Amino acid sequence: MSLSKLQSKSSQGFTLIELVVVIGILAVLLTIVLVAVNPSKQFQAADDTKRRSDVNAILNAISQYSADHHGLLPSGIGDSAAEIGTLTNLCSDLITSPGNYIPALPVDPTLSTGPITTCTGSFTTDYSAMHDSSGRVTVASILNSDISVMR
Repeated sequence: MSLSKLQSKSSQGFTLIELVVVIGILAVLLTIVLVAVNPSKQFQAADDTKRRSDVNAILNAISQYSADHHGLLPSGIGDSAAEIGTLTNLCSDLITSPGNYIPALPVDPTLSTGPITTCTGSFTTDYSAMHDSSGRVTVASILNSDISVMR
């Protein structure tokens, strides 16, 4: 056999060392990307964004109800924070009243249930509502105390 045939047969594949080096480089790059992206932080930020949107939607519905009823607040909103799921009168005032102020009560993104469309039975939203002595309403996320809106 000639020398050129031996050289072409021996250089047809990768050596084990070459493969290990490439896999090592890929592992380092993947680690860098995962640290930069940080999926758990991204999911937390997405959940907080939904919470902010939900809190604003609930407060907007309460404000619209109040405007339509000459400044009266929906039933059940008291001067201490209460979980919206326990305020069945609030639920029915916002969802089933003639104004239909919100199509469904949103729930926290960590809950496995969907939005609340009927006010029967027990349910939880993990959002709270209250009013202060001057009549300003605060809607807040129970799971993230940094998220609340007052109007």
